[in-house]
Amino acid sequence: MTTVAPIVEGHGEVEALPLLLRRLAEWQTPNLYASILPPIRVRRDRFLNNEREFQRHLVLAADKCGEQGWILLLLDADDDCPATRGAEVLERAQSYIPYRRISVVFANREYEAWFVAAAQSLHGYRGFSLSPGYTVDAEAIRNAKGWIERQMGGVSYSEVLHQPGFSQRFDMQQAFDGSRSFRKLCSEWLKQAWFEGAGDLAE
Repeated sequence: MTTVAPIVEGHGEVEALPLLLRRLAEWQTPNLYASILPPIRVRRDRFLNNEREFQRHLVLAADKCGEQGWILLLLDADDDCPATRGAEVLERAQSYIPYRRISVVFANREYEAWFVAAAQSLHGYRGFSLSPGYTVDAEAIRNAKGWIERQMGGVSYSEVLHQPGFSQRFDMQQAFDGSRSFRKLCSEWLKQAWFEGAGDLAE
């Protein structure tokens, strides 16, 4: 068993990310039981730019998951390069909680980009509509929330109302194929699973 202590920035992700991680566990590591703790929510800019806040929340997450647990930091990249920013933040985090397992994942621009990458699987759900065969480059969309809202016929998209449901619904293979940052999340999950000795992992 592994215990995961997530750190997120959005109100919607507090509920949505545990749902997503449980699905990810069933999909990739069915032999691994994962205990997903309630995420710690931070204010992105304050968390990243205030060293005291950065350290405080990391230490809190480390205390919650224990010495054998795993800390998962998931933030929106906005205009940053997810890979470059992620490596930088990981190095900073490790300086405060050395010898702890920690992963840093920046969703390319925002969490909702993963829904865009799997848009075909959301057709017909909560008013979301997409023409058959329509394709979109999730990595190129600057405002994924706005794009999703337009596909919902003008219904206002709400992180709190829609993120959890969409997180339970979207096709993970489609998201994996269409989003590098989602593949990063998957690779970090598998890395921790191998650490736990999960045995035979899903293909």
